[in-house]
Amino acid sequence: MQVHVKTPLIKIDINGEISKKHLSLLKKEYGDNLQLIDDDEYIDVFTTDWYKSIEKQMTPGKNLKIYRINRGLTQIQLGELLGGIPKQHISNMENDKRPISLKMAKKLSKILKTSVERFI
Repeated sequence: MQVHVKTPLIKIDINGEISKKHLSLLKKEYGDNLQLIDDDEYIDVFTTDWYKSIEKQMTPGKNLKIYRINRGLTQIQLGELLGGIPKQHISNMENDKRPISLKMAKKLSKILKTSVERFI
């Protein structure tokens, strides 16, 4: 459950389990400005039109960049983990100027802890 309170100078967001005592205090204080949102209903993102359109735009190079950044690695650091590959080589793979071989995809999947299919 989420609670939203918006007044000209105050915005309060509370997420998670909210006690009845806190809810009654908020209702008393903010009255009609209080909004309760029940967010127990989830959507499978993989079935949305948004995801399908984004998925069509993804390339092995874009995936490489996303996974590298998510792991907190620079191109130089990733190159070192791959055995001394230059930064420019990593950059060319990320920008789809250089293909990612199956052998390289396997190394990347181990380092970045994801499936090899992301890079082929």
